[in-house]
Amino acid sequence: MDQIQEKTSKEVDIYRDTWVRFLGYANEVGEAFRALVPVSAVWATYAVATVYVSADAVDKGKKAAVEHGDNPGKTTKVAVAVVDTFVWQALASVAIPGFTINRVCAASLYLLGRTTRLPLSVRKWTTTAIGLSTIPFIIHPIDRGVDFLLDSSLRKGFGQNIGEVVHSL
Repeated sequence: MDQIQEKTSKEVDIYRDTWVRFLGYANEVGEAFRALVPVSAVWATYAVATVYVSADAVDKGKKAAVEHGDNPGKTTKVAVAVVDTFVWQALASVAIPGFTINRVCAASLYLLGRTTRLPLSVRKWTTTAIGLSTIPFIIHPIDRGVDFLLDSSLRKGFGQNIGEVVHSL
């Protein structure tokens, strides 16, 4: 095992290996509760998730800066790390999951209203439960889909392994 791999395997990334990672799911939880809470509360969860995404991008930029020292092209490599991380996180942690949970909850509330005689409050709580229970099932497919999307577009312009490099930071 070389030094870089050894360092990477021992270092804990607080944005991916600790409870802080769950802040990235704040907007999904907010969307699940949309039927029960004010819209401003849902938007607040998007703010939390966006702060998480931004902090992770800045962290990866700082790590790329340290890794590249004073080497030529350092600024470009740092910028690529920040942009790649931000775009990936914005899509995989905020935009796509938020939209998915929103649509699952909207559809379930509509279907419950059309097919049952449950009181509205029960339908809303059921919709929230459906939304929350959907989250674990959408995480990995969305992550893989965003990897594929970025590998096929943004990362292609910066070299085949940019995603691997950024994710190893």
